[in-house]
Amino acid sequence: MLENISFANPDFFWLFLLLPLAIVWYIFKQKEQNASLRISSTKGFSYNSILTKFKPALFILRLLALSAIIVALARPQTEDISTRSKTTKGIDIVMAIDVSSSMLARDLKPNRLAALKDVAADFIKNRPNDRIGIVAYAGEGYTKTPITTDKAIVLNALSEISYGQLDDGTAIGMGLATSVNRLKDSKAKSKIIILLTDGVNNSGFIEPQTASDLALEFGIKTYTIGLGTNGNALSPVSYNADGSFRFGMRQVEIDEELLKDIASTTGGRYFRATDNESLEEIYDEINKLEKTEVEEFKYYRYEEKFRIWVLLAGGLLLLEWILRNTLFRSFV
Repeated sequence: MLENISFANPDFFWLFLLLPLAIVWYIFKQKEQNASLRISSTKGFSYNSILTKFKPALFILRLLALSAIIVALARPQTEDISTRSKTTKGIDIVMAIDVSSSMLARDLKPNRLAALKDVAADFIKNRPNDRIGIVAYAGEGYTKTPITTDKAIVLNALSEISYGQLDDGTAIGMGLATSVNRLKDSKAKSKIIILLTDGVNNSGFIEPQTASDLALEFGIKTYTIGLGTNGNALSPVSYNADGSFRFGMRQVEIDEELLKDIASTTGGRYFRATDNESLEEIYDEINKLEKTEVEEFKYYRYEEKFRIWVLLAGGLLLLEWILRNTLFRSFV
């Protein structure tokens, strides 16, 4: 009966301390009322010894009734809480992903692109209140999906990203400029780009510096990530006869100075990911840096449960009165 119950006036439970006093008072009163008389035989008296033994049940019923009244005074009630969230400062995010052939290097497991897709998917799932879009770039850049709140669409677009959809190369300026184009008309309080690459800008007709100046003009913060181990990595070096890649050890080349300059110009930060763990930590860090302000409204609905205790107390008192004036009438 008391499961999932709270009490509006719990101070009334202090009244339970009076019940032991009532028990002590009852015991002393009974001793005063019961006088002893010595006689040679009780054959001339007619009495019911069983009812006499159960006479304290009347007092127990009264104690239970008083307990129920105390619980009723404490006002037991159930509480139903409903919440409604409202995003007060939303963030629009574009993830610019390098899909050049070097992203198939195996210094991250199973390769750079697959590792990135796993980490990026978790990042997207952890941003339920933001709009997210995806830009893919290699020798050129294109919008895989515009910014949207539909995370299923974004996750599906992310899963479909693969090498071979664009001409090979690393057009960092094109990837950044395409991302800026997706965000420049956004009315969001905060606009950010997460630009990831594992190489050096060698393609495209828009210079990275020009693209970063555009991002600054439109108030778009850019976080840049250089992906690749320090030293050499097992990377695609040529094609086999069947068209598949032949892998060999190649020097990892990342234009870190360029990525740092882009981040510094736009008010972002540069990160270096050398393995799966550090890549995951970077996205966790960005997730913490860019917090969406959500206002939560809570609505409380209370349902009073004291009535059943009042009825229980009344029933116990009625039962005590009936027994006192029927079965126990000769003993009270």
